[in-house]
Amino acid sequence: MTSWQGRNVTVAGLGVSGLSAARALAGLGAVVTVVDGGDGEAQRARAAELAGTGISVRLGDAETLPDGTDLVVTSPGWKPSSPLFTAAADAGVDVVGDVEIAWRLRGPDAAPWLAITGTNGKTTTTQMLASILAAAGLRTAAVGNIGTPIVDVVLEDRAAREARSIEDGGGRREGDAYDVLAVELSSYQLHWAPSLRVHSAAVLNLAPDHLDWHGSMEAYAADKGRIYEGNQVACVYNAADKATEDLVREADVEEGCRAIGFTLTAPAPSQLGVVDGILVDRAFVPDRQKQAQELAEFSDLLPPAARRPSEEGASRPLKPAPHTIANALAAAGLARAFGVEAAAVREGLRAFRPDAHRIEHVADVEDVAYIDDSKATNTHAAQASLAAYESIVWIAGGLAKGATFDELVAGAAGRLRGVVLIGADRALIREALARHAPEVPVVDLDRTDTGAMSEAVRQAARLARPGDTVLMAPACASMDMFTNYNKRGDAFAAAVRELGASA
Repeated sequence: MTSWQGRNVTVAGLGVSGLSAARALAGLGAVVTVVDGGDGEAQRARAAELAGTGISVRLGDAETLPDGTDLVVTSPGWKPSSPLFTAAADAGVDVVGDVEIAWRLRGPDAAPWLAITGTNGKTTTTQMLASILAAAGLRTAAVGNIGTPIVDVVLEDRAAREARSIEDGGGRREGDAYDVLAVELSSYQLHWAPSLRVHSAAVLNLAPDHLDWHGSMEAYAADKGRIYEGNQVACVYNAADKATEDLVREADVEEGCRAIGFTLTAPAPSQLGVVDGILVDRAFVPDRQKQAQELAEFSDLLPPAARRPSEEGASRPLKPAPHTIANALAAAGLARAFGVEAAAVREGLRAFRPDAHRIEHVADVEDVAYIDDSKATNTHAAQASLAAYESIVWIAGGLAKGATFDELVAGAAGRLRGVVLIGADRALIREALARHAPEVPVVDLDRTDTGAMSEAVRQAARLARPGDTVLMAPACASMDMFTNYNKRGDAFAAAVRELGASA
């Protein structure tokens, strides 16, 4: 393990991961300085908290490298071109991220990491994996780009292992060490984690995103591919997305590590896939050529109310969206690579509950389903969401982040009953609709006030027919009208409830 005593470490950013890394390294004896370009009330409050722990904080200047720095720890969102990092490179000082710090802080017998990345679906898949691992009786946590900062969890795990010298009779306690961690990793985090070498990893999909940060699609894909480096047991990839398989081929892995594909069709040997509505495994069975292990049914991926629609009063049975199935297969592949039995896969998937605003069924109003997928903040995510329903009134728009919409609209045109456009860059979607779906009615809402979402829902209800789905999958970021995608989803849900009350 790295010795931190007396090292001069500069931490970039006063966000959650920056605070976690700063406190952890100071606790291990490092001399820590935190720099942040802001100098507002929130930054000053956090600086005051750190001052009592002996950590120096410099506000209002995030460009100058503090004298004596021998390592910079960055928060994930800081661009590689930031002046602070240029200064570090000129001084021969390494820049790493919080995930790299966590990796270096692990003890010699630390909990293995099962890691997940991809353009879309990371959080859902990581949480599915954690649910499966828990169903197998393993102590786990979903960490990394979600939940508790990974540095905190690694230190907790290390402390528990050091305390295991006291015999506890084999019983579990709250402070026990982890058996395995389910780790979500963004492309930002992977960029700054050169030493990472995990047990097994999955890349769910690749589509253009964050190109302003990475500089090119090639650089973005290369950073995603870092997750496979040094894998020990399995590199899980999307058989329908050749770019993910290419990353496996390019990776330098441990001897014996296997490439494991997942597919929405019948699986070949060394794949997980689908046969007649059943998720099956042809990768982790004794005879991959002749055997397949049933893992779960489609109904296991649905919330309880959708499993028995006649009893629960739903207007029609629901099926899991294709990307929900893909996420479940990827999670199952990683769990099976860790030795989890098939029964625990089914149990974990049945117990899983997705976070809000991810294809969340809000309500049925006059036999029209209203679905909140505010988390669909790019075209790739919206494409997956649109593919899940047959007849759709689509609410879309926001900040496009440089995206184009022709491919998305062309692929969904046959499913669209109507479209309601909101947000700053809605004209880009309107123009794509004019080119590829000119017959589809479009309502263009030229307003960004607090009542805009209510008006969007009312207009969508006017366009919808019984049996349709009103789907808010914006394909854009939310910050032109809302603080974040959560607030946008909350506004949609409130508007639907208002609509239902007046129906």
